[in-house]
Amino acid sequence: MGGAGRTTLRGVMRSALLALLLLACGGGEADPERSTSSAGGEEAAAPRVEPAPNEEAAPHEDGLFLVESFPLGTSLDHADIADAGDVWVELIDGAERRVDLLHFYGATAPGSAGERVLEALERASARGVTLRLVFDAGFHGRMPEVPDRLAALPTAELRLYEFPAGGVQHTKLFLVDGRVAYVGSQNLDWRSLEHIQELGLKLTEPRLVAAVQDLFELDWALAGGASLEDARAALPAREVAWPITTGFRDAPVEVTPAFSPEGWLPPGAVWDWPRLEAAIDGAGERVRLQVMSYHLHGYDGGEWRAFDEALRRAAGRGVRVEVIVSHWEQRPDRVEDLKALQRVPNVEVRFATIPEAASGFIPYARTVHAKYLTVDGAFAWVGTSNASGDYFTKSRNAGFLVRGAPFAARLDAFFEDLWASPYAATVDPEREYEAPRVGE
Repeated sequence: MGGAGRTTLRGVMRSALLALLLLACGGGEADPERSTSSAGGEEAAAPRVEPAPNEEAAPHEDGLFLVESFPLGTSLDHADIADAGDVWVELIDGAERRVDLLHFYGATAPGSAGERVLEALERASARGVTLRLVFDAGFHGRMPEVPDRLAALPTAELRLYEFPAGGVQHTKLFLVDGRVAYVGSQNLDWRSLEHIQELGLKLTEPRLVAAVQDLFELDWALAGGASLEDARAALPAREVAWPITTGFRDAPVEVTPAFSPEGWLPPGAVWDWPRLEAAIDGAGERVRLQVMSYHLHGYDGGEWRAFDEALRRAAGRGVRVEVIVSHWEQRPDRVEDLKALQRVPNVEVRFATIPEAASGFIPYARTVHAKYLTVDGAFAWVGTSNASGDYFTKSRNAGFLVRGAPFAARLDAFFEDLWASPYAATVDPEREYEAPRVGE
């Protein structure tokens, strides 16, 4: 295994985090999306959501594409959104020089969509395509089969990554030839492609792809043992004024890459949480949030109320706040936070419960795992973080802030399809929920 990173876990707190994540698998007024990316850190911007770009403006070449996964046998498929399993295979089959992959963990099953992705990576290696693979070190200790299978390919190098900020490598992304990137909620897991509702983005706009490439290069170097200073210094100097304008379905949208955690980003990169908080604080009518998990106490036992407090502030201004979470959050250690939020005027929280597959119970599947937010039909975020402090302050995650009515409207419709479906039910603050069956 060439260049393998350290695999020793950072003690009891990290072990507890991994155990719980196994259940989860997991000049003028300041503008909350605008910054100049060069060297230096990220500063929080004033809370304001700008109007969407003029939809009558000249069309832009599309550089941003929604991609989904849906649980087979449900009504959650969308004909106008490509399926991740198909998109991944197509992108990998088109690789000519290199595939870079940064994932939490891997899992497959015979005949599955996940197996087809692994076979595409094997075909790429047979063509001489270089594979650079980074997986979370702790999860590799539990589930080594897929990373080790890929590491055995002749053109592959695997690095196991113990994320230095105290959390985990939770990002799910890959790049092909430095010209196209994919970032989304899907793990490299057959269940994520067939039995879980997921959402991601294919990116072809060169500046967006370059931002993802910089994140990968930073983590590739850190996973190989480089210091943060050396890893950052090795990255190319870039001068990008965020947001940049690209196209989504022939309409202009403004996009900013945003990553976490603070202090562990490429030079000039945007930390996501201050921008999300600013967007929520700028809401005037409606905030919609879907995540798999929502809790105020981190995996290390510490409390982080920033997301919850931002939603409560919005509701206190009369903003309608709607939240969807997985029914896995009915566990006793999670449900009380959601009951408390449900009691807030102007807030409604719904559990999404996906029926078992026709074949029977599948461990760690049949749930919703997409992570996105919309504000006032003008702003949206799609990413890899759940609504807990660990994801924004200790673990590696990635996402994109998008301003523009066409994109936000499509995400709102995506949200509404689940919200109004038979799978969604409002949280009852007085009910004693039975813990759901999640794993074996």
